[in-house]
Amino acid sequence: MSRFGLVALALLVPVGAQAADFKAPVADVMAAATTNWQDLGTDLDTPPPYADYFSEDFLKRLYSRDFAEKYSQAAKFPAYDDGGSPFDYDPIIGGQDGCALKDVTTAEGQPANGAQDVTVTFDNSHCFGERAGDWQPEKLVFKMIEEDGRAVIDDIERPSFEEGASLKKEMVEIAEAGANGGSGSATESPE
Repeated sequence: MSRFGLVALALLVPVGAQAADFKAPVADVMAAATTNWQDLGTDLDTPPPYADYFSEDFLKRLYSRDFAEKYSQAAKFPAYDDGGSPFDYDPIIGGQDGCALKDVTTAEGQPANGAQDVTVTFDNSHCFGERAGDWQPEKLVFKMIEEDGRAVIDDIERPSFEEGASLKKEMVEIAEAGANGGSGSATESPE
């Protein structure tokens, strides 16, 4: 191979070997959560429009096909009679009540075989007053994969829930319960 060929190959290898940005989809979801849970100045302030973590756009851009399919099946059984989400709580903050998100940190694990964990911690209970001495920030573990050359969320584990509460597992349980005549959220939040 000529020197020109080796130089061209050397220039292409870093581009081809560049890993997907596993933090980008997580950042979009956490930006939506931050918008949804921001402090308003007074009760008279109009809150911004709700940012749906599972909007059609987000499902196409941020989540794996398997996750989107499981959400679609669970969404056939909304938690409330007026339709909408299959969840009766906010599955990102882990409850029905919360404060504006504070001290949000994001950490990437080591990528392996086109997958990576991205861990996010945040404080969403600082406005509730005194807390227990063993209080810990809320923690989410986004299970990221590469699909069609881009990083997508394949699952979200919530360690503060029973058994780590895989969101995909919960969606499967909601769909199964709904298909068998049940309704509502399959997993109780810790709140």
